[in-house]
Amino acid sequence: MKKYFFSVKAWLILACIAVVLVIALIAGSNYYIIRQTSGRIYTDWNQVPANDVGLVLGTSQYMRNGSDNLFFHYRMDAAAELYHKGKIRHIIVSGDNHVLSYNEAYAMMKALIERGVPKNKITCDYAGFRTLDSVVRCKEVFGQRNVTIISQEFHLQRALFIADHYRMNTVGFAAGEVTFRQSPATRYREYFAKCKAVLDLFVLNKKPKFLGEPVKINI
Repeated sequence: MKKYFFSVKAWLILACIAVVLVIALIAGSNYYIIRQTSGRIYTDWNQVPANDVGLVLGTSQYMRNGSDNLFFHYRMDAAAELYHKGKIRHIIVSGDNHVLSYNEAYAMMKALIERGVPKNKITCDYAGFRTLDSVVRCKEVFGQRNVTIISQEFHLQRALFIADHYRMNTVGFAAGEVTFRQSPATRYREYFAKCKAVLDLFVLNKKPKFLGEPVKINI
């Protein structure tokens, strides 16, 4: 029985087609998300609309080498500023707490208290394992639909996109930027994260890891 095999040339052509399709998917996803969320990310507290609740997306307080994580500190500065300026009245800090020794939400709460935000105006979400979890839990667990999301601009684009999918009324407030040179891995990872967000919402129908009982926020 005669067997047919693809030639090396055919495999190279198929590989090139696959690479082009992947690049197109990543580029298309990024363009789609950035375009959809354009005009809803603010950098000036005077211009950002007021909401009762601000959602701060989590990140580690320290880098792997032990140095301060600027993403973290800039987000805390931005959230505290919005609170003190009266643009938000309550803050949900949502981060990863998958092990006892790693607690992003607690670190954020502590940092906000140090910046003058009263503890009773802060709610910790310990199951914000990723952006999708943080955004969806804000609505489904904490009952908030009108929210100001706080993070860096490139991250806010994805968060607002997820919020739109879940029919939330959100705006973003951009914390201080960390330069591309200071955080190349984070910036490159975001290109793929935006693509994954599109796949998660429209193809894989991904849900948060945990939801649980509703939690009432006293604003």
